[in-house]
Amino acid sequence: MKANVFSIYSDELRFVKPFMPKKGDEVAFSIKAYEKDFTAVKLVIYEDFSTIDNGIKNHRFVRHVIDMELDKEKIAYMKQKGFPGNFDYYTAKFTVNNRCFYHYELIDWDGQTVYYNWKTWGRNLESERSLFYQYDFQYNFQIVPDMIIPNWATNSLNYQVYIDRFYNGDKTNDVVDWEWMNRPNESPKKLSPEEKEYVYTAKDWNDFPDVYDVNKFYNGDLEGLRKKLKYLKSIGVSCLYLNPIFLSPSNHKYNIQNYEYIDPHIGRIVRDADGVLDKDSVSNIESKKYVERITNQANLDASNELFIRLVEEAHKNGIRIILDGVFNHCSSFNPWLDRGSFYANATGVEKGAYLNQNSPYHNYFLFHENKMRYNDSYDAWAGFDTLPKLYYEGSKELEDYIMNIAKKWISPPYNADGWRIDVAADLGCSREYNHYFWRRFREEVKKANRDAIIIAEYYGDPASYLEGDEWDSIMGYRSFMEQVGYFFTGMDKHCNFDKDNSKYGNAGLLMDTMRWEMSRMPIQSLLCQFNQISNHDHARFLTRTKGEKGRIETNGSSSANLGINPGIYKEATVFMYTWYGMPTIYYGDEVGLAGWTDPDNRRPYPWGREDLEFLCFHKSLNDICKKYRSLKDGSLRPIKIEENLLSYARINDEEISLVVFNNRDNKHLENIKIDVWMLGIPDGAKMKIVFRSNVASSIVSEKEVIVYRGQIEIKLVSFATAIIVYDYSEK
Repeated sequence: MKANVFSIYSDELRFVKPFMPKKGDEVAFSIKAYEKDFTAVKLVIYEDFSTIDNGIKNHRFVRHVIDMELDKEKIAYMKQKGFPGNFDYYTAKFTVNNRCFYHYELIDWDGQTVYYNWKTWGRNLESERSLFYQYDFQYNFQIVPDMIIPNWATNSLNYQVYIDRFYNGDKTNDVVDWEWMNRPNESPKKLSPEEKEYVYTAKDWNDFPDVYDVNKFYNGDLEGLRKKLKYLKSIGVSCLYLNPIFLSPSNHKYNIQNYEYIDPHIGRIVRDADGVLDKDSVSNIESKKYVERITNQANLDASNELFIRLVEEAHKNGIRIILDGVFNHCSSFNPWLDRGSFYANATGVEKGAYLNQNSPYHNYFLFHENKMRYNDSYDAWAGFDTLPKLYYEGSKELEDYIMNIAKKWISPPYNADGWRIDVAADLGCSREYNHYFWRRFREEVKKANRDAIIIAEYYGDPASYLEGDEWDSIMGYRSFMEQVGYFFTGMDKHCNFDKDNSKYGNAGLLMDTMRWEMSRMPIQSLLCQFNQISNHDHARFLTRTKGEKGRIETNGSSSANLGINPGIYKEATVFMYTWYGMPTIYYGDEVGLAGWTDPDNRRPYPWGREDLEFLCFHKSLNDICKKYRSLKDGSLRPIKIEENLLSYARINDEEISLVVFNNRDNKHLENIKIDVWMLGIPDGAKMKIVFRSNVASSIVSEKEVIVYRGQIEIKLVSFATAIIVYDYSEK
């Protein structure tokens, strides 16, 4: 008898209870399969008894094989809920004391073993049947006890804000032309006015960014963000991720000058002065305005107080705030280095390491030459001398200081809700120290604020960081943004290359890649992964829908808006909202902001010029996700996987939501048949199409479709989506 392997389903979310166990908890594992297809089912667990030796984690696995039993109570419950009763549920219990990898082995009537883990999760094509008889340890599910992520994160809609480009709420803190230069003369060097990189302001809020944009300021600030909290709440935002806000000489602020204070230029200036630089200036000390603004303690304190107020008001509106932690490198302006000699004569400030070999900060950096002064041989991130790399191995004092900074901003009175960590895997000079640092960082952060979240920027395989003792999760660049972008547009994240037709519309490749990426992390991390289709480092997704390579310096900013496809953008956004993880809107995406990669992706928010149809789409989609909880907390199962056609289900104990994407450029309405039998939805059941979107519009409706012979049939135009719901209570 040939087993129906495509009926098998289990996952780490709803088939493991509790799904975030503590050490010592007895955990119930379960799996479902077609009725009477298998003679025996086994749960195979590999328990990890790991040890840490000289910073290196050594893994030793012990194998446990547990016979699973029919769960008669579950079978009766599902029949009562309206399922036709043709599924068996098997269960087994195991006490977890360590991290565990596991898979299921089902024995069919021919005595063959069917293996189920991420590799076979959600497969339903006859051509893939053989995969069920192959085993690969790397695809095993996993349980990480004591890895508790904040409850708020699993239901969060995030919004990323690049402060300088969002909204100017306070004109008194605006950057002034020639207020400072980002490359002051460094003795014995003499620079031309162009090389000094004087700061300047945009002449008009709606100006495009410049090709080299670091020194251009639009003067968005925290007061502007505070004034727009009601707008953010109105579109459903429940968490803000802020690009860096600490004292820094650039508009992006990934070069921190002082970790203790919010930059007054985006904070509050209560003490000001006149007098800026000219083309012959050699030091920023010559700008009385700059000196007063960033060194007067009243300005620094007022800026920190404004942040306290912002967090308080955000929390009152149900909005959390995550800060950007730039701990791998700092600014060459930082007094620890003081490359521009700004603090050379400041009272109570030690000489910087660039100026004095005997500086107490000398070991904060890794120098490769032995110079008494003007030592520019230090390690720098990606070779940028304005971003000196911090040398933690050389200074325990530096490590302790950064740990205190990490705790400071998530503790009273500031009360931020977590950290997004910039270039997290680059920190330190060895992999051993890197892991040690993040283990300590997690311990310190969670001790200070147990509800704080730790999200790392990382493009590689995150598995070794997501074992419960370092990061909570990652920015989903490789594991989400890249894969979704290729399927819907065929384009890489930066639009650097021509359209890849081997990846465009390749639903099989998308699902295979997603299976692999999801196998690299526990369910806790998967649920709080930052899922984005756009952000400050990559081309806006709306521009990627063009299917053309380009950059601001070769194509110009205006071209980024031409030939875009709103339908494809909506498809990818629906995917972002309904897949495992935290959907994260990059500011302005919700109103149709386009742009090539950095710096064109950092255009100012188009206040007064919003695409209101886009905004309505986002609001409606968020409302649907709130109304139908399965779209947030349901198990996820791929259903239909064809060229440019994809559907998957989200399933909880109350409802099933089916999400459908037609990424085809069909010339007429296309009839699409979708199997729903494996979801247990009986023939004759009524499902409701509750949401649709296409190139021109988005529609909230409750049009019914009837299940017939295990399928439903819907009609979709080109580049369209649909969300279809089956409510058990309405059986």
